[in-house]
Amino acid sequence: MDVVLEVFDTFIFDRLYAVLLPESSITFTRHTVKHAATSTFSSMRERPTALNHASRFLQLEPSHFAYLSAWSRDNIWRQLLSLYLITWLFGSFVYFIFASLSYFLVFDHATFTHPKYLKNQVRLEIAQTLKALPLMAVLTVPFFFAEIKGYAKLYDAPAEAPFALYNILQFPLFILFTDFFVYWIHRGLHHPRMYKTFHKPHHKWIMPTPFASHAFHPVDGWAQSVPYHVFPFLFPLQKFAYIFLFVTINIWTIAIHDGEYVSNSPIINGAACHTMHHLYFNYNYGQFTTLWDRLGGSYRAPNIELFSRESKMSKSEWERQTTEMEKVQKSVEGDDDRDYSAEMQKISKKVQ
Repeated sequence: MDVVLEVFDTFIFDRLYAVLLPESSITFTRHTVKHAATSTFSSMRERPTALNHASRFLQLEPSHFAYLSAWSRDNIWRQLLSLYLITWLFGSFVYFIFASLSYFLVFDHATFTHPKYLKNQVRLEIAQTLKALPLMAVLTVPFFFAEIKGYAKLYDAPAEAPFALYNILQFPLFILFTDFFVYWIHRGLHHPRMYKTFHKPHHKWIMPTPFASHAFHPVDGWAQSVPYHVFPFLFPLQKFAYIFLFVTINIWTIAIHDGEYVSNSPIINGAACHTMHHLYFNYNYGQFTTLWDRLGGSYRAPNIELFSRESKMSKSEWERQTTEMEKVQKSVEGDDDRDYSAEMQKISKKVQ
């Protein structure tokens, strides 16, 4: 995260903090600024001898704004606030960009006529996400702060890896580690004492759209992200690989909610497997693979009808899904308090 923080400092935060929290004990005149190129900065503020770069591969030259705020880059409160804004706003940016792309380019809008599609569902999914992300960011910032303070095992140059092949092995190791712990955390959230308060908000969406991907209770969303943040404290991870994985995880989370059942794989826990989870609640808790569901006895193969557009959108398949879903939902939740659109149910009867 130190690389991301340096980028945001250079292009956004240095100027922002210089304007909002200027170094009030220093007077900056036009004459000083005009002659800054030939001065030693001693007339303004002693220029730090080292604004250390987070990576040797991305060395951004700070502007003069980097030295004009009462909160320097290494100020703890500035770092905490900056990390919070990055986690919240950059996370929101990634969510809206990729969920929108998936919604308009991948998601099958015929899902709107499914009898279990909710009234105003997309709006509700986005609203839930916008409420969750700021609080999830609060819970996540301590991990990022510990990282930039050097407590994680993040490394910069490939030569700093434990051994050369580790630069490749870190990726499957990350997937296996996080998939295992996300599985058990997710399964734990389905315990009756946890489900109603923390996980039910995400299961409001029986037929999710890509915008449901981050529509969690904040504690639920944070809890399932903990393995991703713990990993670099236990295992070495290259800094840019970490950024890549952070973005990829968010895209993957969107992809498994897009309703486009491309992969009928016994290994990959893709959108079809995750649809089974939203429909029938107690299956397919894994994030990336079906391994831990198989070992934990919670794997359910996707209905074969999902892999043909004609059959997955057929009235008979929807009726079969609805009948079983209602039985499972009753046993898990009791009375169904979702607001299904009467209009959509009427339309769905016309779908053959």
